[in-house]
Amino acid sequence: MKLKLLFAVIVIAVIAVGSAVGYLGYLLYEPYMGEATTFTVKRGDNFPAINGRLIKAGIIKSPRVFHRYVMFKDKLSSFKYGTYEIPQGASMEKVLDILTEGVPILERLTIPEGKNLYEIGDILEQKDIVKKAEFVELAKDKKIVKELLGIEAPSLEGYLFPDTYMLPPQVSAKEIINIMVREFKRKTSNLDLSASFLSPHEVVILASIVEKETGAAWERPTIAGVYLNRLKKKMRLQADPTTIYGIWERYRGNLRRSDLLEKTAYNTYKMSGLPLGPIANPSLAAIEAVLKPKSHNFIYFVSKNDGTHVFSSTYAEHNKAVDYWQRNRRNRQGRSWRDLKQD
Repeated sequence: MKLKLLFAVIVIAVIAVGSAVGYLGYLLYEPYMGEATTFTVKRGDNFPAINGRLIKAGIIKSPRVFHRYVMFKDKLSSFKYGTYEIPQGASMEKVLDILTEGVPILERLTIPEGKNLYEIGDILEQKDIVKKAEFVELAKDKKIVKELLGIEAPSLEGYLFPDTYMLPPQVSAKEIINIMVREFKRKTSNLDLSASFLSPHEVVILASIVEKETGAAWERPTIAGVYLNRLKKKMRLQADPTTIYGIWERYRGNLRRSDLLEKTAYNTYKMSGLPLGPIANPSLAAIEAVLKPKSHNFIYFVSKNDGTHVFSSTYAEHNKAVDYWQRNRRNRQGRSWRDLKQD
């Protein structure tokens, strides 16, 4: 009787173990049935964080089984930073192979025209590519500036070309800087940056101001012409964006009269000529506008509150435009230049 009972217990135990193993195997090899997707292993991720996001995304069925399998394969610390493609039908075994042995897909990085190096740093950190502080520090490193540009400048501002980049995984801040400066040189290689009475570096400085002054592409040559006219007449540029850049780290969106009166190396209300360096990273079109400005007699312009401007040749004309477009509350309602028809 006792032998029969012992035999029955053994049989039940074997069946239970077999069922458990079978179930674990089923979970391990059960395919991911969702649409093909991507999964990102972030910098500094530990296994619990990765495991949690995998289950949340529906890529794996059981975090406990996946954890045990990863431990069994001794790969708890083998996950590689990057974004990976997870195909439909991938088992947990396949997912582990992809995240530890696979090749990450390239990181898409878009830098809009007119962003400054601090804003680019924000974008890089938000996308978990590199830390902003590291990027900004390197972009201001005088040795790196001299090495890449061959000139003395406060930073690489103006030369971090705005474009869409496909970055390799685990790219460093220095590599990103090299890529962007190299792209600037490539894109401007067909331009004669010495065609102006300005130096090539001064062309970039003025182009950065033109870039920040208007969102309407067709206005750039006209605005470039205004600033070039003012420089020739030895008039101060009085460009708001230069003042903002000079106080960037404490600027909160509203330019005050006291800001316009503050002396900085960039405030063109308080200094003659161009600021110390570029205030943003201009588009190719803005650089071309400085090299081929529209010829006119305008030396003033005022915003029409839609991204475009009214241009004037005399201070009296300018004051009339200011009264109409800035002091008349009805005309200060926001609009967009995108809704306008170009002449």
